[in-house]
Amino acid sequence: MKTIRLFFVAAWMALCGTLSSQATHSFTVADGTFQLDGKPFTVRAAELHYPRIPRPYWEHRIRMCKALGMNTICIYVFWNVHEQREGQFDFTGQNDVAHFCRLAQKHGMWVIVRPGPYVCAEWEMGGLPWWLLKKPNIGLRQLDPYFMERVREFEKRVGQQLAPLTIERGGPIIMVQVENEYGSFGTNRPYVSQIRDIIRQEGFEHVTLFQCDWATNFENNALPDLLWTMNFGTGSDVDEQFRRLGELRPTTPKMCSEYWSGWFDKWGAQHETRPADDMVAGIDQMLRQGISFSLYMTHGGTSFGHWAGANSPGYAPDVTSYDYDAPINEHGQPTHKFWLLRETLQRHTAQKLPDVPASPMPVIDIPEFHLTEYAPLEAGIARTVNSSPLRTMEDLDMGWGTIIYRTTLPAIETPSTLTVNQCHDYGRVFVDSVQVGTIDRRLGQSAVTLPPCKQGAQLTIMVEGMGRINFGQAIADRKGITHQVTITTADDADIPLTLWAISLIPDDYECAINALSKTDKTTATLGAAGYYRGYFDLDSVGDTFLCTEHFGKGQVYVNGHPLGRFWSIGPQQTLYLPGCWLQKGRNEVIVLDVNGTDQPTLFGQRFPELNRLILATGNEHRTDPASRPSLPAPASQGVITANSGWQQATLPQAVTGRYLAVELTTDDVHGSALAEIVAYNAKSERLPCENWATRYVSSEDIVGGNHTADKAFDQQESTHWSGAQNNLPQLLVIDMGTRQTVGAVGLLLPNAHTASYRLFIFD
Repeated sequence: MKTIRLFFVAAWMALCGTLSSQATHSFTVADGTFQLDGKPFTVRAAELHYPRIPRPYWEHRIRMCKALGMNTICIYVFWNVHEQREGQFDFTGQNDVAHFCRLAQKHGMWVIVRPGPYVCAEWEMGGLPWWLLKKPNIGLRQLDPYFMERVREFEKRVGQQLAPLTIERGGPIIMVQVENEYGSFGTNRPYVSQIRDIIRQEGFEHVTLFQCDWATNFENNALPDLLWTMNFGTGSDVDEQFRRLGELRPTTPKMCSEYWSGWFDKWGAQHETRPADDMVAGIDQMLRQGISFSLYMTHGGTSFGHWAGANSPGYAPDVTSYDYDAPINEHGQPTHKFWLLRETLQRHTAQKLPDVPASPMPVIDIPEFHLTEYAPLEAGIARTVNSSPLRTMEDLDMGWGTIIYRTTLPAIETPSTLTVNQCHDYGRVFVDSVQVGTIDRRLGQSAVTLPPCKQGAQLTIMVEGMGRINFGQAIADRKGITHQVTITTADDADIPLTLWAISLIPDDYECAINALSKTDKTTATLGAAGYYRGYFDLDSVGDTFLCTEHFGKGQVYVNGHPLGRFWSIGPQQTLYLPGCWLQKGRNEVIVLDVNGTDQPTLFGQRFPELNRLILATGNEHRTDPASRPSLPAPASQGVITANSGWQQATLPQAVTGRYLAVELTTDDVHGSALAEIVAYNAKSERLPCENWATRYVSSEDIVGGNHTADKAFDQQESTHWSGAQNNLPQLLVIDMGTRQTVGAVGLLLPNAHTASYRLFIFD
């Protein structure tokens, strides 16, 4: 017993010695600067996300950021990763955020933590867990009692993991963020204040707390006891971004908490890039002025599995790759941006930067191989329920996957219209197993034509849920059919369909394995939608990019690891396959394809394909002169310049109509462009724009960048619509979805632009 006691005493002394040997530091705000241990400190932070990087590569990516010249790592904490089922928390393995922070400290890096609860990040539902939507009419990002109860529990768990790692306790965490860009969602200081209080109470009472927003909206929710930081991107006017902050708080440190290095990609849209020279010039200017920054993203990584989100207005699902045109690319390699920025940061650093670390894995090819095993999609059905009202995935306690709705039809003697009200997100419609149409939420589709059919014919609607909206007011994004299904006959009679058999197919590897194990792999159903399995052998492992060009739409699993979504329309045509998930010898691949394929083959290549768009139809119809509507007399007109910020044009009298049009003319060298347009009703309340769509645009510049018409109302101030410079005036006509009464319109131009405008509202 004495020996045991001596052992525990020795162990305790050793532990105490370890803890006490960890030096403590201080990080404060004083004299207009950040101060580390009482000395001025400029934060040079690299944003990267631990769920988007395989854990075996965490340390390499952190070392890459240090070699780039950064001194801090900035991370979100993703609520829906850590609590995938209510009350079941996981901070282990890939989710071990505390270990990620300790690795940063190991390599001499400080850490900024952004624990949400909302994070945006082009991530499923902005980081909020899907199961919140099981509660009808829940108020997300509001003082809804249930929402706030669950937020407090999550932040409590975050505090248990990360509060011991704050700087005053010897850890690397120097700053913690309160909520995230709330000004882009609404105005609600009481809610933001409660989030602040919760974060303080859960262990972050002594660390520096801050809130971030855009220069145009940060005052809406700014709390007096928090540090205010700005978010803006490559090409922005740095001085203008901080002008208002400097007026309100002339002695506060300036920090760009998200300096956007690139941008994210959407299915069915061109690949996004931002100029390297412009990115580096902005950082160089900030450093010369003593402005701190966090480069979003320094390394984007991959939204593996079902974690890619979707943008709004409308529905714009994000691709799997989160390469983001960042200095460190998707598979951890330095890009041209990396070397250019490293050279600049070295000029602002007294010590020589460390060498760039070697990649943990080589990049390899995998010869083409066939997926010879097949199971129909229906083999993946986990359960079926009969329901009189339509029910969503959330109603039936499923977070991700495919849902199949079946019912019988009445006798229909002539072609009719089937309207699926709110199909979220991609639907295929069958009558007696024959496909009669598709419904793509991206395109605003909601109806297909039904052929004549006999009494009792079976109607099947297969709906694949994609990423939940992660930005704006539409984040309560339920999946499946969220309203009703109606048949409209040739004589305009409406027949609601109410009795349904609803089958659930979860999106996970276990479901795929079960489907393949219980089928004889014979004929395909639902147009060859289903599970395809094959194998390939390796003598040595390495990173690769799996080319999915022969498949239609779905998910891929390799050795049980979900690689993410693919879709033949592009622009992404390959999926990043980390070598740490491969093994010498035989490797298994399962493809879940909701559309099916006639050529079930795959191969691995040494480079990603992120910029190959393949569409049956493009946006050419938007610019067809025959589609240009006749315009009424303008409701308002004027002149706007970029340095005036948002300009509100109040109409002499409110006008009601479905369409909002803006016509721009300019004489400057930049050509006509519009960063954002919003509308207000007669009470000066902002009208919802989640269902806005482009009806007509005179031209779009897709040569000098992705300056398409939708960028004028995507609620992202750093993107903009511009037309061809030789095509003046420029006209954009927006379908607001329903008739709206408009009392005022807000306009915002990109940097250095000036324009005359005319506004129209009409039916």
